[in-house]
Amino acid sequence: MTYSKALQTQLTKALKNKGSDYQARTRHISNKQPIYTNRLILTDSPYLLQHAHNPVNWYPWGADAFAAAKGENKPIFLSIGYATCHWCHVMEEESFESIEVAKLLNQHFIAIKVDREQHPDIDSTYMTAVTLFTGRGGWPMSSFITAEGKPFFGGTYYPQAHFINLLEQVKTAWGNQHQMLLEQADQLATAVSNETAKQSQLTVLEQSVVQAAVQQILARLDQHKGGFSQAPKFPNEPLLLFLLQVAERQNEGALLDAINLTLSAMLQGGIYDQVGGGFHRYATDVQWRVPHFEKMLYNQAYLARVYSRAYRLTQNPLYARVVRQTLDYVLRDMSSRQGVFYSATDADSEGEEGTYFVWTVDEIKQVLKAADATFIIDLFGLTEQGNFAGNNILFLPTSLAQVASQQQQPLEALLTRLDALLASLRQYRQTKIPPLTDDKIIVAWNSMLITALAEAGDILNEPRYITAAKTAANALWQSQRPAANVLWRINLDHKASIHAKQEDYAHLAEALIALYDVSSDQSFLLKAEMIANEMLDKFLDKPSGMLVMGRDPLLFTQSGDAFDSALPSGNAVAMRVFQQLFKRTGQQAYSDHATRILQAFASDIARQPVAYAYLLAQLDELKKGEVSAHQYAANGAIKIDAQLRRTKVSQQYVLEIHFSSQADWHINSHQPVQQDLIATTINVVDQQYWQLRQIDYPEPELIQTQINRQALALYQGVFKITAHLMTNPVLKAQALKVTLNLQACNQNTCLAPEAITIYLSPPA
Repeated sequence: MTYSKALQTQLTKALKNKGSDYQARTRHISNKQPIYTNRLILTDSPYLLQHAHNPVNWYPWGADAFAAAKGENKPIFLSIGYATCHWCHVMEEESFESIEVAKLLNQHFIAIKVDREQHPDIDSTYMTAVTLFTGRGGWPMSSFITAEGKPFFGGTYYPQAHFINLLEQVKTAWGNQHQMLLEQADQLATAVSNETAKQSQLTVLEQSVVQAAVQQILARLDQHKGGFSQAPKFPNEPLLLFLLQVAERQNEGALLDAINLTLSAMLQGGIYDQVGGGFHRYATDVQWRVPHFEKMLYNQAYLARVYSRAYRLTQNPLYARVVRQTLDYVLRDMSSRQGVFYSATDADSEGEEGTYFVWTVDEIKQVLKAADATFIIDLFGLTEQGNFAGNNILFLPTSLAQVASQQQQPLEALLTRLDALLASLRQYRQTKIPPLTDDKIIVAWNSMLITALAEAGDILNEPRYITAAKTAANALWQSQRPAANVLWRINLDHKASIHAKQEDYAHLAEALIALYDVSSDQSFLLKAEMIANEMLDKFLDKPSGMLVMGRDPLLFTQSGDAFDSALPSGNAVAMRVFQQLFKRTGQQAYSDHATRILQAFASDIARQPVAYAYLLAQLDELKKGEVSAHQYAANGAIKIDAQLRRTKVSQQYVLEIHFSSQADWHINSHQPVQQDLIATTINVVDQQYWQLRQIDYPEPELIQTQINRQALALYQGVFKITAHLMTNPVLKAQALKVTLNLQACNQNTCLAPEAITIYLSPPA
């Protein structure tokens, strides 16, 4: 590689600044120094830095690369991946470390590397192109594009021989069929733009589309091992959250069975790290037993939310255990000193996939006492032959509830013994060489984890999770929000970079609202409004009402996502944010923006509802209200927080509903002075399992208002209603749903009566 003197000086200085303990990731070493250093050494992406010493003359995404392609009349090879991607590592070792491949790329192409976690908008745009061209996508993503950024061919991982052949073909076609490739690029770019442009012919979606989606999802259910696809099996958290929301409202048998089958299979499988807690990204088999071993922060966040809500619905203690183990794993192993969270851990360690996570029978016997080793070996079905390349992935062939029943002991006693032994195994495992940790901080992903901590802390009655969520939110705000109207997406080595994308704004606002709900700290709500308003200013596509993913000037199109991938779409999260802000502030503009997002994608949702599960959850919420113990009345002027706690008497519980009304706002008491006024009442929705024994209403205040000359019996300010309940021990445990009827007024007007449903479960 030949660089200008100025650039070479930059590269040399950057390498020197890495320090004496820097280990270049390359096989091309001389005198303990890398032979090659390219422009990626100047970046702050862990993924790009992995490729900084390839013999390939890599450019980061930017104007310089496109100018070089135009000036030298070369096609661009665009490679997109991320730091913990196993097949990205394989392609690097086979091709990008190859002198033969590097010569081809350097002579005939401009090579660009992109970290998809830094630039989700770039990734999404070219993933759409690759999917249109090949019918599938994945990483590493390998695209060939023009100097205008328009793609004319693409794929994913290529073995070295195939890749060399492909490079030769593209090189020849660029010289001999140049015009044809440009026309192909124009056609594919138009197809991508049409795919991402939203001109919905349908403007109204009925609640029936929610039920249609549920039935379509249930038709896909793996009746034996759960999940909604064949191998490879991904958790599909947006879909699970949608199903849980519907199930919490209607408690329908087949739907609940599908949820329990799937969640139980996952927590028993190898996709769940039985020793350390937390979930791997996906399973390679239909039984959830053999994972792809990387762990992503976003999976931990969304699966913690899934299992928290599943616990609220079912009161299954194993679900609460998964939530705690998953969040404790993140707090222990994926947290910075400032209390924010790293992005991912790799699948590979010691040069092999999964080495850190697998076990031999001899290792178990070495770590544990004989009786305990036998217990673990039997429980997980471990063998000398192993189930993964001579080693054992830990999974549970039989559910822990069944094991406890077979051993005629309480489940709690079994879990106490098991968790103590797993802690010993975890301590031993920490002596191994761990997988690489991608320690960059991503605002969107951190925000997802903050939301998960807030929800889990609330549902499980674990204040430490709410404290951790507040710490992370404050640290994120301090490091990524240096001034008004500025938000950085990435932080690596205490340096912020990359202007935030739409998903960063949406997820951060969602997290701040979650913290406001559980803490009543008004500052979180004010920050959420600030972030939501800036999101509109930066990303709103006014003709359609949708939000675009980013505003990168080098992209040939500006797209907005709505269908779910491994994560909910940015538009779906934004719709939730706007609906929640409307409920909490009463500002009609937020409701209007939520409706416009839904309208922008209405035709797509009607055609393929299952692909838009998180948006459908927001449609359901729009029609029926939020599923939460925290509710709002009078357009946010009255905050309602409910808590359910056990008493010392078996099967008996106390429900406390706390009200906080803004100045001048009140509700009628449970016994209004005038018969035509709406009384404040509470009722249990399903009285078969939960039986309401007694309600203690507060003493009302007698107040004369400007719209009524007679003194009225009112509740205002801070007050609570207490209810005493009993459960039916014969029936299966279920969540508590309480309907609160009230009418809110101020000195000048009375609003329409409201019926608010509160959703609770006893703390785990």
